[in-house]
Amino acid sequence: MKRALRTVLPALALATLTACGAQSGGSDHNDADVEFAQQMIPHHEQAVEMARLASSNDAGPRVRALAARIAKAQEPEIDTMEGWLEDWGADETHDGHDMSDMGSDEMKGMMSDSDMSALGRARGAAFDRLFLTQMIEHHRGAVEMAAAEQDNGESTDATDLARTIERSQTAEIDEMERLLGQ
Repeated sequence: MKRALRTVLPALALATLTACGAQSGGSDHNDADVEFAQQMIPHHEQAVEMARLASSNDAGPRVRALAARIAKAQEPEIDTMEGWLEDWGADETHDGHDMSDMGSDEMKGMMSDSDMSALGRARGAAFDRLFLTQMIEHHRGAVEMAAAEQDNGESTDATDLARTIERSQTAEIDEMERLLGQ
């Protein structure tokens, strides 16, 4: 029994620490990790907002399905990054500025208010084309931000999420380009 406990207890302790680290973004982080989360949260929030328009703007079934997948993937990532910022004692805003209203000039791939208004007014096939075009640009910005996090971040959890974002959104860009070509 003692032998089994000596084997099981360290493994259990490691698993517990690993699980806690996965939820908190890990204890080691740097300014690049904080900036990544602060920028990616509003970036993801805008993508979710764009995706939700597909159901109300008469999008085609393939665009509607893609939009649902985008929202389903990004909503939990937002929650994770918000948790990291809280654990790290960092604000959700970058240098005290709310980044949710930034346009594409200030953050890669973000749609301007006029872009979002145009998407909100589009219907049917016109919505599909505009959504795909805008979301490709939006995803390219996220891929660029994710690459920077992988190069500069210290938090293993944040760089792992960045790798996931880069991989999944690159695949979605390919899918959207195919849909535009049809």
